[in-house]
Amino acid sequence: MADHPAVPGGTAPHVIVSDIAAPALRVDDHHHLERVLRLRPGAPVSVTDGAGSWRWCRFGPELIIDGEVEHVPAPAPPITVAFALVKGQKPELVVQKLTELGVDEIIPFVAERSVVRWDEERSRRNTERLRRVAAEAAMQSRRVWLPEVQEVTTFDELAVSGELLAADRDGAAPTLARPAVMIGPEGGWSESERARFAGTVGLGPSVLRAETAAFAAAAMLGALRAGLVAPAARA
Repeated sequence: MADHPAVPGGTAPHVIVSDIAAPALRVDDHHHLERVLRLRPGAPVSVTDGAGSWRWCRFGPELIIDGEVEHVPAPAPPITVAFALVKGQKPELVVQKLTELGVDEIIPFVAERSVVRWDEERSRRNTERLRRVAAEAAMQSRRVWLPEVQEVTTFDELAVSGELLAADRDGAAPTLARPAVMIGPEGGWSESERARFAGTVGLGPSVLRAETAAFAAAAMLGALRAGLVAPAARA
């Protein structure tokens, strides 16, 4: 067994497989490694099941197991970011970056002032697409826990749960006591929505684009969880 880093990292490709005990590459992943990355037979590849387990393998026509299965505990506390649907391909960008930033649960939703609204069929197709984007981003960022991308919901459903804080300029500093934030639409929150907030969280003094606010919330909460920044002092 060759020496490898203790965690997936470095420049070795990282791939999600369905069975960590008997890992096999999907056709598309094998093609990407062989034809796009030009990986040579015997090159190291880390594989994960997306549920915390991973191991080292060697690339070839079939993967050759080259390490024991390792397990990484789920990040705690889990971070949730809900975002109001945005135009064009921005939902894909949001999901990609939230995955790279370590968010554990991603929830697209429709708010009162949302311009983008998907019908049932489009919602189904786009949810599948967003989950593929998350998987690709998880492999690129070498995550061993795949984020959960939920189906599109509504502000009303999120408000009922009472678990998410709404991003607002006058909100308090982010905290790991409630690491769950929802980002409003480009047109802002309506007055009726504001009346139903379970609480608010501030992301800085500037007015941010919807997608930028999602990135900021993820980065702040991720930095707090990683111990890279200290929690704000209470007044």
